[in-house]
Amino acid sequence: MTLDLTILTLAEALVERKALKLRLDNLGARLVHNARVQEGDTPSEAPEALLAEVERTAGDMERLIAAINRTNVATLLSGEDGLTIMEAIARRDILALRQTVLQNTIAAAMLTRERWAVTRSEVRSQSTVDVAQLQNDMDGLAKARRELDTRLQAANWAIRLVV
Repeated sequence: MTLDLTILTLAEALVERKALKLRLDNLGARLVHNARVQEGDTPSEAPEALLAEVERTAGDMERLIAAINRTNVATLLSGEDGLTIMEAIARRDILALRQTVLQNTIAAAMLTRERWAVTRSEVRSQSTVDVAQLQNDMDGLAKARRELDTRLQAANWAIRLVV
């Protein structure tokens, strides 16, 4: 079955890409299971047929991914910032990365005060960052990411795939 890309919205294409990936994973597992049998036995499925299905599915997935990428590069996301969908995805990914960095820094700074008895003196640690400010910054990043993701999701359902 060849996929008709001309009727899909971007969101439908993303769902289909996930389904094709799962199908390829399943076909791969079935191929591994049937690649070797005991002498005199026959495989439960013909490896040649499974390989042919892998090729068809991979071809559909390649065409779909190319269309998704063309759509992401060619389509402007609504809003005053003039971002393409591709640029918005990159921005969302970087917002998530920055959130993770701040979250890890906050966690490290908030470790319980540790004291080690070293001979007659003790070693104490203290935070070197303003945890409250970092938390505030992280909250701002989370809000910006949520708002951008909402815009992306809305666009995904409204935009037809560029074939």
